[in-house]
Amino acid sequence: MINPADLAHCEASIRTGSYSFHAASKLLPDRVRDPALALYAFCRMTDDSVDLTKDKSAAVLTLGERLDLIYRGAPRNAPADRAFAAVVEEFEMPRTLPEALLEGMAWDAMGRRYKTLSDVYAYSARVAAAVGVMMAVLMRARCPHALARACDLGVAMQLSNISRDVGEDAHEGRFYLPTDWMDEAGIDLDAFLADPQPTPEMRRMVRRLLADANRLYFRAEPGLVELPFSCRPGIFAARHIYAAIGREIARADFDSITRRAVTTKGQKIGWLIWSSIQTLIVTAMPRSAVLYGKPLPECAYLVEAAAERLPSANPWGEGRAGEVIAVLAQLKAQEQARRLAALAEGQRRAI
Repeated sequence: MINPADLAHCEASIRTGSYSFHAASKLLPDRVRDPALALYAFCRMTDDSVDLTKDKSAAVLTLGERLDLIYRGAPRNAPADRAFAAVVEEFEMPRTLPEALLEGMAWDAMGRRYKTLSDVYAYSARVAAAVGVMMAVLMRARCPHALARACDLGVAMQLSNISRDVGEDAHEGRFYLPTDWMDEAGIDLDAFLADPQPTPEMRRMVRRLLADANRLYFRAEPGLVELPFSCRPGIFAARHIYAAIGREIARADFDSITRRAVTTKGQKIGWLIWSSIQTLIVTAMPRSAVLYGKPLPECAYLVEAAAERLPSANPWGEGRAGEVIAVLAQLKAQEQARRLAALAEGQRRAI
């Protein structure tokens, strides 16, 4: 059970740090909304710990230590840690899922770039689809087919975020569009990062990514019928609020470099109302064959980790044992090398 004071702290952090989720969460029943607030507060804390510090590698390694303490049942004395520890215990949250999020943060700290759309999917699987699967776990929906569609929704949301933040990310030296696309367009990535401009080629790339996001939003929808009825409006709302980001970008002629797409409070209220109506409509409709499709290959291991039972033949994906540990070890080695180099430079200057 989450301590009420810790829950209040989690809700306050979400109210100011994640407007879209806070709006959508109002349609969730308390039995799901409370642990979801704890989950998102922990995820928000991980984002901020990395984004708001210059020493990103050290921040990720510290988060790994905090996650380890949570799974030992001895969380750090902080509201988000204590609340998430209660969620882990109550829902038997598979450790692979928050570790996937941590791995995505490690990739950010390492400044990784993504060559293909599949590589972007792999990143999105970690920082977004893993959260979607954790939400399904909170709803006690661990059917592999529903989890596969939760992954589709998570990846779609991340693609929307990437599309919205192209300019903002570029000014921080970050780039999440497939670098293959830049090569095809004849654009030098370093030159773009030095002077990001909404050229016709860049607008086409944003449009292309949003088209893929929309494909995944529609592919995800059949999975919502596998969720508890009381949870469906909240997830429909999240789907529509995030997808609306893409429509705002389209209104700006796909310029997400000099402009940042935002949705208004009125628009969010409209999507909340429509989501409640849509829940009733889809409940009466026959299930789509899309529901039974495999997950994206990049997300298969998340479904494996959380599903109560897997398809009897051709299990999805491959095992993940040791991979997160290997990434963190690589990050730690880079951090140690950086510190040694700084120490050597300090000694050189002293001489």
